[in-house]
Amino acid sequence: MGTFRYVVGIIGNIISFGLFLSPVPTFYRIHKKKAVEEFQPYPYLCTVLNCVFWMFYGLPIVRKDNILVLTINTIGFVIELIYLTIFVIYANDRKKRVHVGLFVLGEAVLTVIVVVIAMLAFEFKNRDIFVGVICVVFNIIMYASPLAVWRKVINTKSVEYMPFWLSVASLANGCCWSLYALIQLDVFILISNGLGAVFGLMQLILYSYYYFLGKRDTKEDGKQSELQLSNQSSV
Repeated sequence: MGTFRYVVGIIGNIISFGLFLSPVPTFYRIHKKKAVEEFQPYPYLCTVLNCVFWMFYGLPIVRKDNILVLTINTIGFVIELIYLTIFVIYANDRKKRVHVGLFVLGEAVLTVIVVVIAMLAFEFKNRDIFVGVICVVFNIIMYASPLAVWRKVINTKSVEYMPFWLSVASLANGCCWSLYALIQLDVFILISNGLGAVFGLMQLILYSYYYFLGKRDTKEDGKQSELQLSNQSSV
């Protein structure tokens, strides 16, 4: 059973890695145009914090046998920092750079507070509950981010703003990590990814509905939204 869980976790790592790389076209476009245009840094800032909390949850001082949770979120953390670095380099507005810096500083302070409370106020047997609840809360907040794109799809009756394969990958990611959590019960990973699977399924249902009944050729200034799935949960 342990080997099967490990294999499922490896598959989950691969899928999550692909999701972390999904914003690459966005940042290639930013690099090519030397400008951030209308793109916002908030999805990436939120993902950084989410990765940090899951990294902490994956450490042996919080919960044992969670190395695969630690590895994928460490990778995701590094990737998201690269995205933010590119954003800051090409942000033509000094206020945007300062805003990103202050946001990151605030996240660092919040992380230190959570770590200190977890280590000093909770014994090992209860520490994973405290950190796990925080991880789930931030995952739920992150899952709200695609709702703006869903609204756009409904309003335009077009699926051009919702990449199909990325939606499939999101569903697969949620299902894979849910299975991982069920094999050796981890309620926090299960809740987070169970919700992720539900959101992914709803996204595909919405896609299917408007693909067959909606418009297919709608374009707005030749720009597609490339931010909607950038902050998927990695576990």
